[in-house]
Amino acid sequence: MKQPDIDYWIRTMLNAYDHVSDLNVSAGRPLQVESAGEMQPVAVKPSVHNLTPFQAEVFALNLINNDQRLLNDLVKYGSCDLSYRLGQEVRFRVNIFSGRRNLSTVLRKLETTIPTVDDLALPGVLHKIHKEKNGLVLVTGATGTGKSTTLAAILDEVNRNNSVHVITLEDPIEYAHEHKMATFNQRELGADFDTFTNGLRAALRQAPKVILVGEMRDLETLEIGMTAAETGHVVMSTLHTVDAGQTINRIVGMFDLEEQAQVRNRLADTLKWVVCQRLLPKVGGGRVAALEVFCTNLRLKELIVNGESEEKNFYDVIADGSQVGMMTFDQHILKLYENGLITEETAMAYSSKRSVVARGLDQLKSARGESTTAIKGLGMEPDAIGGRSGF
Repeated sequence: MKQPDIDYWIRTMLNAYDHVSDLNVSAGRPLQVESAGEMQPVAVKPSVHNLTPFQAEVFALNLINNDQRLLNDLVKYGSCDLSYRLGQEVRFRVNIFSGRRNLSTVLRKLETTIPTVDDLALPGVLHKIHKEKNGLVLVTGATGTGKSTTLAAILDEVNRNNSVHVITLEDPIEYAHEHKMATFNQRELGADFDTFTNGLRAALRQAPKVILVGEMRDLETLEIGMTAAETGHVVMSTLHTVDAGQTINRIVGMFDLEEQAQVRNRLADTLKWVVCQRLLPKVGGGRVAALEVFCTNLRLKELIVNGESEEKNFYDVIADGSQVGMMTFDQHILKLYENGLITEETAMAYSSKRSVVARGLDQLKSARGESTTAIKGLGMEPDAIGGRSGF
């Protein structure tokens, strides 16, 4: 298999379906793509019904292209990350990994055009983030929920509105930002720095106002990021957490028990925004983002310092903060349902608190004059109304 064959496979997979986000090359399966959240097989010529281990390995090694760092990572860690460009058409973020002694490859399609907050139909409150002068901004969610895309949209707002120096530390670079009002320097792991920790340390000597760290992967990177946020920088990054409350607990839990009280106080002072994401199936095809948005106020700072209790929890405080733009997943899910973007079944399946969403759905349907129950035809029997004869 030669390079033109690799590119033919990739191009065919990319064009096989609408809404393709990921390409999957795994031994024992046909070529597959993820389209609107579902895996679909792709036919090529000559036909490949199920990839052999050799075919999957040759595909992966062609992408690695004899890069010694990537080969070392693959041997040492069992996986490696790289970027790949298909001509001038599209770029991919690639992960190659081993499993059961076979190599598999997943290519995530990267958009060439940087979307805006409005393009992504994100809540308008996110327009405020570019105005921050310091502090920590986190976008969280499971893998593949669009965290990098949301961060790119926020950074584009910085670029269009703020005359500042921005440094990004990425693995790999996903969106290429041009210089607008801001000066952008984007650095890629492996090519421009060796670890996020060292890259972040170096960034503090490069006079940025905004620093993007692709992912807070370890305690040392998190510690330096918090220090940077405390010393006049805006630090943006991602975490793999499912909601705002878990984000706080995850950060605190990364530290030793004796340090956690101090960390909570530092977080209360430095954490400015947490934006959590889930991707939901959209009516008519594709997917739509549901968000939980947290921007610190006095009540949230108190919760961060003291932790949650039965009487006080992040969910309720965020729900009560709607006047300042905060929202829980459930509030946003109900808004998506109200706008006809998702079905009732989807709303229930992706809810945080099913009882809250069920109650909200009933209220929305009642306001539309729709039935709020599937039970029909109930009524009193005639003799139960008028009384039974013979008494």
